[in-house]
Amino acid sequence: MSKKVINQNTNYDSELLNSIESNFIFNENPINRLKNTAINLKKGNDTDKERELSELKLQINSIIDCNLKDNSKKIVLGDGNINSPVMLVGEAPGIEEDDAGLTFLGEVGDLLKKMLNAINIKKDDIYSTYAVNFRPPGDRKPTSSEIKRYSTFLQKQISIIEPKLIILMGSTAMESLTGLNSKISIERGKWKEVIVQNTTYNAIITFNPSYLLRVPENKKHSWEDLKKIKQKIIDLKLSI
Repeated sequence: MSKKVINQNTNYDSELLNSIESNFIFNENPINRLKNTAINLKKGNDTDKERELSELKLQINSIIDCNLKDNSKKIVLGDGNINSPVMLVGEAPGIEEDDAGLTFLGEVGDLLKKMLNAINIKKDDIYSTYAVNFRPPGDRKPTSSEIKRYSTFLQKQISIIEPKLIILMGSTAMESLTGLNSKISIERGKWKEVIVQNTTYNAIITFNPSYLLRVPENKKHSWEDLKKIKQKIIDLKLSI
């Protein structure tokens, strides 16, 4: 793939290019920061969603006999635009997210923002969450039983947010929503239809940014996935 010539006025400098992947193509169009008027008028719906998310947070915080909860500082439910048509599901909070109670911070968050910016999306304009809501001890991978336990809460969260498409980042997120426990390298980049509470959602599996920091040579595969996500947004005529 040839590299697109970057205009001097572009918002993305060479450092950003090199930090993600040398052959990533960046959209030079300005990010649309205008909110959809129709969405902003749905104040009652916003209030309902906020109330339901607060209730879900209390429900998750009330669970007992959980090694994840017992060894973490804060619950990380999710953040971002609750009315976004795009929902991003990561694997589990890390040490920085556990301290702040927010999603995708530090180096992982920086890389995620650059990845999303590459397809003209701001992280704050989508809704982000995790497959499990507490940091696993030592940042270990959650067990299948833990993933299954928290998948119930993830499904409730999806039903509240009602996204048009879901990005599953990492094997834990993949297993939580699809039940698949095969290699993510086999399943990534494929659109799947998942049913949550009688509603069908478009979902795609891709690598988690934390994995890409450890294995940067696979960023080229993530870029292919990002292009598919961008095309799906165009096909569905979604406004972000």
